Amino acid sequence: MRKFLVLMFAAFLFITPAFAQDQTSAGTKEQPAAAAKEFVVYSDKNARDNHYIPSGWMGDYGDIKLNDQAMDNPHSGATSMQFSYSAKKSQQKGWAGVYWQNPANNWGSKKGGFDLTGMTKLTLWARGVKGGEVIQKFKVGGIGIEPKATYQDSTEVETEPIELTDIWKQYTINLAGKDLSYISAGFGWVTTSDLNPDGATFYIDDIKFEADPAMKQEGKKLEGMPFYVYSDRTSPKNHFIPSGWMGDYGDIKYDGSSKEDPYLGDSCIKIAYNGKAAQGARWAGIFWQNPSNNWGGVDGGYDLSKATKLTFWARGANGGERIEELKVGGLMGEYSDSDSATIGPVILNKEWKQYTIDLKGKDMSYIIGGFAWSTNIDNNPEGATFYLDEIKYE
Repeated sequence: MRKFLVLMFAAFLFITPAFAQDQTSAGTKEQPAAAAKEFVVYSDKNARDNHYIPSGWMGDYGDIKLNDQAMDNPHSGATSMQFSYSAKKSQQKGWAGVYWQNPANNWGSKKGGFDLTGMTKLTLWARGVKGGEVIQKFKVGGIGIEPKATYQDSTEVETEPIELTDIWKQYTINLAGKDLSYISAGFGWVTTSDLNPDGATFYIDDIKFEADPAMKQEGKKLEGMPFYVYSDRTSPKNHFIPSGWMGDYGDIKYDGSSKEDPYLGDSCIKIAYNGKAAQGARWAGIFWQNPSNNWGGVDGGYDLSKATKLTFWARGANGGERIEELKVGGLMGEYSDSDSATIGPVILNKEWKQYTIDLKGKDMSYIIGGFAWSTNIDNNPEGATFYLDEIKYE
């Protein structure tokens, strides 16, 4: 019996280090970026170090085609990812995009993702087929934050609109100072039919997080004037997204690339409100937000402290259309707008007219709600069609 116990103890001593090593490895997998200098999202087709899957197709997903093993002049390796966006509005959204997720198709209902603490930037290489293709934004994180999900990304960071060239160029998303403790959406892109009315084909390669000690935390940049909400359908100067549909949102049709007598450039915004009370609210409106669908739950927006007014041009299809309120700011939440200003009601003419929202004395240091309008059935019982153009801070 004593000999048996000695043998058992010796066996325990033998297997314990292996067991401990397995446990250490498992712990390392939970936080793979903790001691790493880089963490790959995508490097090549079927590469072992790819950590996310381009499974989160959004918006007009029917407008997107993906070739994940394009061999036409990759930036490095054997392949890159080719995306073709038709801008045909298959799902009637007017925009489309793709998230790289972990696990695949994870919109916040599954536990996954990675702890990327220590990473300070994400870099990627991109090029267009022709040059001039516009990406509304590249982004990191954002899944499950708004609306809130069980497993929320710990941050959301996105770029300004980017106009691609026909040669490879590196782009960087600054992540210094951001909470990267849980990231299930490693990377994403979004673009719109307004920015690419004829569609766009582009390539993306070598997407990775990097621990760069030289990358410094960004504060809110004080924006120069003029600063556009909307300039033209394809303009990279457009800074806010008309994503905040309110009230009877089913009564609204939005066209951001109307060519019906624009005030300036080759396009304007056309809004048709039918007044049928689809959601029973008896009113409707749209907020231009940054980032999209941000009601105050996400740190975004701009420092527009230099602005003393917002101006825009508007006209009615028939004249006499009444807009109850036109607004800057006023969104409330964890990340609230720093102030708000309104005008209205405004009765539109059939001809273009410029309107001004006075911002003198307002705190414009943090604005996520760049512009908004609202109207109602009582004052437009048969609906209203109207046009907007050249919406900008000055």
